[in-house]
Amino acid sequence: MKTKLYQIHILLKDSKPSIWRRILIPSDYLLSDFHLAIQASMDWYDMHLHQFIKDKIMYCPKSPDIIDFWDDSDMVDYDKMKISDLLINEKDKIKYEYDFGDGWEHYITLEKFISIDGKMPFPVCIKGKMNCPPEDSHGMWGYYHMLDVLQHPDHEEFEEISEWLGEDFDSTFFDIYEINSNLISYFLDVPEEIT
Repeated sequence: MKTKLYQIHILLKDSKPSIWRRILIPSDYLLSDFHLAIQASMDWYDMHLHQFIKDKIMYCPKSPDIIDFWDDSDMVDYDKMKISDLLINEKDKIKYEYDFGDGWEHYITLEKFISIDGKMPFPVCIKGKMNCPPEDSHGMWGYYHMLDVLQHPDHEEFEEISEWLGEDFDSTFFDIYEINSNLISYFLDVPEEIT
């Protein structure tokens, strides 16, 4: 089957205003690579478990962390599975969940196929909106709570949160060059100091 270039929309569930990315990625990439592309695009750091969900079936790596309940669930080891195994036609949708404690759920949509000459060396982000919540910010509720605290310097948690999140944290900030630098680092294994 000929490799297609997918235009993928990634939307972080319950984000208002919407936190989203649009990436281009070859259809023959493994789901493990797709996971890394999502991580880089959303500025996550791949510190937690993850899974893709389609038709109530969960696709994830069969790791020692989840092996105890593997046989009692609708889980499929996605080793050697490609993006095109789950996203086949334009407008197909799946979910991607990252960090089961914080519960970051993403809606993934295959928007369209793109024609290219030659082979694309790695995924690229072409558009997006809003800054992504930092790791371990306790889901959307926790993230929005932290943003609210930053607006109230007299709040009892202000000092702790501003130190952890950064007093100048901008929830509206989106830097496509930084995101693509992340993608290059993930897929070309470039030392961080070069990017």
